[in-house]
Amino acid sequence: MHRSLSHATTSRDADGGGNLVLRRGRPADAAELTALAQLDSARPLTGPSLVAENHGRLVAAVSLHDGRVVADPFIPTADVVEMLRLRTAGGRSAKARPRRGLPRLMPRPVMPKVA
Repeated sequence: MHRSLSHATTSRDADGGGNLVLRRGRPADAAELTALAQLDSARPLTGPSLVAENHGRLVAAVSLHDGRVVADPFIPTADVVEMLRLRTAGGRSAKARPRRGLPRLMPRPVMPKVA
């Protein structure tokens, strides 16, 4: 598993505490992700996902395909969703993103010579 997409922490979010695990979604999560989307009155997520699991139950997930989020509306998940967004590539700050290639140099504007 890619290290940057797996994280376990102790949290008081998502029904009062316990181990919160952030991990990549697996094919075995499909039914639970669909149920979570229905609970959230949202369309099911498409493509790969990152999920938050508390006490063995999925409480939130973000699609790595389009960034949509589904979460259990009956428990506090705002902080959990924020952690999921920070773990996804789109949620990282520009400083944390790996640089690809050389930086682009902006051409200087051409100024006409005045005689």
